[in-house]
Amino acid sequence: MKKLYVILLFFPFFGFSQQQFEVFFDFNKEFPNQVSLTKLNQWIKENKLAEVTAMLGFCDSVDDSQYNKDLAMRRINSVLALLKNDSINISDKIELKPFGKDFKYSKKQEENRKVVFFYSLKHEKNAEKLIGAKEEAPISPFDTQALVEKEVSELQTKFKNAKKGDLIKINNINFFFNSEKIEELSMPILEELLQILYDNPKLRIAIHGHICCNPNGMDTKLSYRRALVIFKYLRDNEIEMNRLSYKGFGSNDPIYKVPERNEAERKANRRVEILIVDK
Repeated sequence: MKKLYVILLFFPFFGFSQQQFEVFFDFNKEFPNQVSLTKLNQWIKENKLAEVTAMLGFCDSVDDSQYNKDLAMRRINSVLALLKNDSINISDKIELKPFGKDFKYSKKQEENRKVVFFYSLKHEKNAEKLIGAKEEAPISPFDTQALVEKEVSELQTKFKNAKKGDLIKINNINFFFNSEKIEELSMPILEELLQILYDNPKLRIAIHGHICCNPNGMDTKLSYRRALVIFKYLRDNEIEMNRLSYKGFGSNDPIYKVPERNEAERKANRRVEILIVDK
């Protein structure tokens, strides 16, 4: 336990009032894995009065100490960004400490790939102020249903304001990993797109598929298949084929440079765009 004591010495303010939460990562990844994201989102919902006071980042025993320390810091920053995005209060004196190899390892490597953050709960006198602000807090980037509902509500306006030649970015059409199968929660967006085409019989569109993460610009197969799935959905629901076309761009037209630095950039690059061919 000697190395664990070393960790605690960096944070002498820890006491019984401090609580902690662990966020886990897949091998060599700087963004939390899906299981941890789900748990973190639930923690955020239940701890709106929390103030985060310290964050420790860790890696497994693979690679050298400096590389692991840098990766641990990137993991800290990704969790910190998620908490800030959901309006969790971050202490002005927050301590951030990445560890390379100087800590006590678990025998299970997956248990070492983590960020531990420490927090306390604010006094009840601040509750009314914080709860009142909750209604205006931004939607979590991982609250898929809320994001889909937002996109559905805005899609009509996007198309109404668009001109011939404009590109409309459709957010939150989500696919299963490395697949062209659309997640069920995203279907209301396609249904809304279909309704827009029903309501505007002169509207002609081109469906553009884009992916993230892949530096091989020649690999457009997945983006092609994803655009094709949307094309087939519209065609099979009685939209004339002469109003539709599709193309996969792979990662050749990214919003952010590949490889992306974080999940927000990956999500922005992993998108569907609609070109207004005529209206």
